[in-house]
Amino acid sequence: MKDRFATAQPWLSTAARLFLAGVFIWAGWPKFLDSEGTVRSVRAFQLVPETLVRPFAYALPMLELGLALLLILGLVTRIAALVTAGLMVMFLYGIAHSWAVGLSIECGCFGNTGATVVDPVPGYIWDLFRDSGYLLVAAFLTWRPFSRLALDGMLGLARSGSAVPRPT
Repeated sequence: MKDRFATAQPWLSTAARLFLAGVFIWAGWPKFLDSEGTVRSVRAFQLVPETLVRPFAYALPMLELGLALLLILGLVTRIAALVTAGLMVMFLYGIAHSWAVGLSIECGCFGNTGATVVDPVPGYIWDLFRDSGYLLVAAFLTWRPFSRLALDGMLGLARSGSAVPRPT
């Protein structure tokens, strides 16, 4: 069983990298194209001081798209996965906080439709479940960052102990 995991792990990590990159492209691109909508979404959460709302809203899609690029390339994969996990924790906190204080807002996670949520509980539960799944994928990639088709391995940045042993 351990040998099967050792053989499959680089491909699982590759799938995790590409999956998370796809999520960040899907989430970051609409925010990048609609910066004012992103500002409204960030403001709606009421967690960022007003003086930081715009800088945060402008930086978030750039960070998401930058992480997507690093994950696609497989460059500094462990660090990208750690930052991804940190973002997921931040997003989970924001959604849980909104639910706890009774805000009826759309998360703006994948763009801003400008709509409020009439019954946010099912929406918040779905958002928390979804982002928890992304967090688990990021945690796996942090634990096992060695993957196929990655610049980390080509540039010698992958830790030698994380590589799949070569048959002798």
